[in-house]
Amino acid sequence: MKYFATGAVIVGSTFLSPLAASAQTEVQFWHAFTGRLGELVAAQVEDFNASQDAFTVVASHKGNYSETLNAGIAAFRAGEQPQILMVFEVGTATMMSAAGAVRPVAEVMAASGAQFDQDAYIGAVKGYYTSTDGDMLSLPFNSSTPVLWVNRNLLEGAGIDPDTDLSTWENVGGVLDQLAEAGVECPLTTAWQSWVHLENFSAYHDVPFATQDNGFAGTDTELAFNGAAQVAHISAMGEWAKEGKFFYAGRRNEGGANFRAGECALFTESSAGYAGIKAEAEFDFDVRPLPYWKAVASEPQNTIIGGASLWVMEGHEDAEYEGVAQFLSFLSSSPVQAQWHQDTGYLPITTAAADATRAAGFYEENPGTDVAVIQMTTNQPTANSKGLRLGSFDQIRGIIDEELEAVWSGDKDAQTAMDSAVERGNKLLRRFEQANR
Repeated sequence: MKYFATGAVIVGSTFLSPLAASAQTEVQFWHAFTGRLGELVAAQVEDFNASQDAFTVVASHKGNYSETLNAGIAAFRAGEQPQILMVFEVGTATMMSAAGAVRPVAEVMAASGAQFDQDAYIGAVKGYYTSTDGDMLSLPFNSSTPVLWVNRNLLEGAGIDPDTDLSTWENVGGVLDQLAEAGVECPLTTAWQSWVHLENFSAYHDVPFATQDNGFAGTDTELAFNGAAQVAHISAMGEWAKEGKFFYAGRRNEGGANFRAGECALFTESSAGYAGIKAEAEFDFDVRPLPYWKAVASEPQNTIIGGASLWVMEGHEDAEYEGVAQFLSFLSSSPVQAQWHQDTGYLPITTAAADATRAAGFYEENPGTDVAVIQMTTNQPTANSKGLRLGSFDQIRGIIDEELEAVWSGDKDAQTAMDSAVERGNKLLRRFEQANR
């Protein structure tokens, strides 16, 4: 597959000049959002459709991230693929290997005459979705990063200063002791345990999750998250689980319901939890940076993104790709991105959108909402912290989940569990490598 040099779409309040296209050309957009996020996406689509009369975007929910990816693959095999498919970040390597199935966003936008400026994207965001040559493959859409959510009321009720320093896991451990002694039944819970406590942990402490620059440098990669730093962290969490200080709710975001209900004091979760927490929490809460172990790093590096990007599928007419380009331009515009960031807690994918949010006074009026942006942009990403690009990673995450659950239940020690996860995951990586030679 040939890729073309590109960057971020730069558009203001106006669109690109209309291109030759039949009236009301339809563009199918498959996504994974429900609830409040689904409502916000529907509003974006409605606004785009109302802004011009050449194209109609039809948005369809296709299940969770894994289900949406599988639906897209099945549809392509049947010749019924949408023009735009939302794919979560761990599906990036899978999409890159799908020769003939996807059309790089760079190519789509270049053919439409759109202007690009790759430097407009936040570095840690754009790096995840570009080729090794720096060419954009898919359009970042909903990019998030993990943060620490704090129930100030529970801390205060336990006799703890709600402004206490929680920047390090060493400090968090001490607070968990106090919360447990005060009778708090859920001192700490988490969402997306592999993403937060292994994938982002590794990046934040600048240690490899896998070889070959976490898969960016080639498919002949091997997992490396059974190193001393990761094992020490998982071991500490295992002890907290044994002592009732860490409450494990499930592999996805089941713990979110417990935190929003006011049951848990501390919660490691996506910055995109903001929309739901703000809407449902009947307590005072903070957004804090993800803690780091001072024993491992003198200061944190940067976290990596979660969420999804938008891939353009092959097999459609030129007029439909023109509609795709216009819609992606709309989604990338500063006003739309700034509003999306403010409504959801997802990162603004461009520096301009972050600047617009800051200029509007949003961060001052909503303290902590800039934590994710600062956490991602303070340092330039390293080979260990620009993201992960591993084949079969959705399945590998399932293996990691199984092994972590064995630690939380006390059935395995951290080293044994991580060694097993690496060994099992490497077998999947070898199959992926063989299939994509």
